Amino acid sequence: MDNKRLLIAAVLSMAVLFLWQMIFPPPEATPPPRTAIAAPAAPGVVPPASAAALPAASAAAAATPASAEGAGSTATPTVPAVVLPPVEATEERNEVLENEELRAEFTNRGARLVSLRVKGINVEVGKAGTPPGDLELVAPRKESPLPFSLVGANGEPTAANGALFVAAREKTKDGERLDFHYRGSLGEVEKSFLLGPDGRMEIAVSAPAPADKSFNLLLGPGLRARTAAELASRFELRRAVWSAAGKVETLDPGKVKEPLEIAGDTLNWVGLEDTYFLSAVIPHQPVAKARFRPVLLVPAGEERTFDYRPVPAPPAEIAATDKHLARDFVLEIEAREGRIEATSYWGSKQLDHLTALPYGLDKTVKLGMFSFLARPLLYSLQWIHANVVANYGWAIILLTVALKIVLLPLSLSAFKSMRKMQKLNPKMQAVRERWKGKLRDKNGRFNPDAQKQMNEEIMGLYRSEGVNPAGGCFPMLIQLPVFFSFYSLLSSAVELWHSPWILWIHDLTAADPYYVLPIVMGVSQIIQQRMTPAPPDPVQKRLMQFLPVVFTIFSLGFASGLVLYWLTNNILTIAQQKLYNSFKDHEPQTEVVVVKGGGRKGSNT
Repeated sequence: MDNKRLLIAAVLSMAVLFLWQMIFPPPEATPPPRTAIAAPAAPGVVPPASAAALPAASAAAAATPASAEGAGSTATPTVPAVVLPPVEATEERNEVLENEELRAEFTNRGARLVSLRVKGINVEVGKAGTPPGDLELVAPRKESPLPFSLVGANGEPTAANGALFVAAREKTKDGERLDFHYRGSLGEVEKSFLLGPDGRMEIAVSAPAPADKSFNLLLGPGLRARTAAELASRFELRRAVWSAAGKVETLDPGKVKEPLEIAGDTLNWVGLEDTYFLSAVIPHQPVAKARFRPVLLVPAGEERTFDYRPVPAPPAEIAATDKHLARDFVLEIEAREGRIEATSYWGSKQLDHLTALPYGLDKTVKLGMFSFLARPLLYSLQWIHANVVANYGWAIILLTVALKIVLLPLSLSAFKSMRKMQKLNPKMQAVRERWKGKLRDKNGRFNPDAQKQMNEEIMGLYRSEGVNPAGGCFPMLIQLPVFFSFYSLLSSAVELWHSPWILWIHDLTAADPYYVLPIVMGVSQIIQQRMTPAPPDPVQKRLMQFLPVVFTIFSLGFASGLVLYWLTNNILTIAQQKLYNSFKDHEPQTEVVVVKGGGRKGSNT
């Protein structure tokens, strides 16, 4: 009975406790408040207003299991979450890095490059004697993304380009470094730039992203601020350039319609170039890939200002209204694991300067197949300019005189050979006249045996008189490589770009605007040709008479420095020929008279 009553009491007690919990539930436990890691607010940084205002991507939470006291009960208490504060500037402003070589200006909106000026470049065309100034390498634009923008896989700008980054400066042993940082609703991006003393700029860009996604760093389009006329000029080259597995290659934007991708594993460096200037990126670690995207340059309302849009990919065609637009490349470098660290070079393609850098950028200076001659010629010009006369026009003249002196023994040998050929010409004509009727039969068919015998007789005549028929042509053959070397040099040497000579010649790499130099050169060529002993072969004679006209026509579009070299060489050759003609010997000449029957007789005159 007692046990029964005890059981009933226990059941009633449990019922009372259950009803009490139902009617009077215990108060809920209040979780501990979240705490943010505090950080001192930098100037121009937006302070955190509340935890709810922070982007979800920047909050990190960690939970650790804990054992509750008492048997049979466990609980996981809430651990304070780590929330990083936003880093964002309150206003847009520009930041400048500068040294003796470069002046780089950045905007903190997107941490992008607004302007990059190379110092000490001849930029004032049309003003002889103007001191060197600064040359702008960033092509002006209004709407298109600036260099060092972040773009997507299809070249579309990312939202981070509109973010206001916080800028900070730090002095290093290599110069002043400019750091940009942004963290906010648009993500988190860090960019760092440091100018070196030799035209190099160290860059580092970090943008954390999912493992299957990364950013692309934009450069271009092209280099320099150009007019529409300069963009249309066939002498103003614009190309993509890269070195992969040690081999340098280039690509013209007018020859492609689709983006060109280059694997990052074999990429040594990659860049954009024109005839005289270069922007190259040398990655410190392999990037995912580099991509050259052909674009159309669209006038943006101001002179030298162009926005760009991609060239339509096949099978789409360029609209008829856009076919006249100039083309260029933008360069996109795809990051690997969300980061790019690289050295970039911005500046002129000065051969000795690029050769001193350890990247092989000197291969971007195209000196043609006779580069083994063009290089010493360029170094000689630089030496004359630095030590004798500070004018590249006069330096070209002095170098031409020096070359003429070096080649003087060959020229004298050629003159003697041509004099012998001139004396031998009557005998050769007599041989040709004697065989003239035997070269064809009665039916007009060519007789190869007769031609062979005539040639053998002429060659015997050469041997008996000690004449080399090619002796007069050899100096000309020697001068042609020098001419082509000068052509390549004057078409590629940035030292001569916008360098004046005298009067109206303000740019030795441009054509004479009034065609005075080409016409004077043509006249000197005619005078030289008439003073030179004519070759015995009638075909060669007519060809030599026609060459001055051909050279004159071609030289109308040649660089003024090249025409100046050719004109100087002609004047020196005329003086040299006149001097040689004054040394004529007075030996009696033998006149060969052809008589009937194929015979001949000679008389002394």
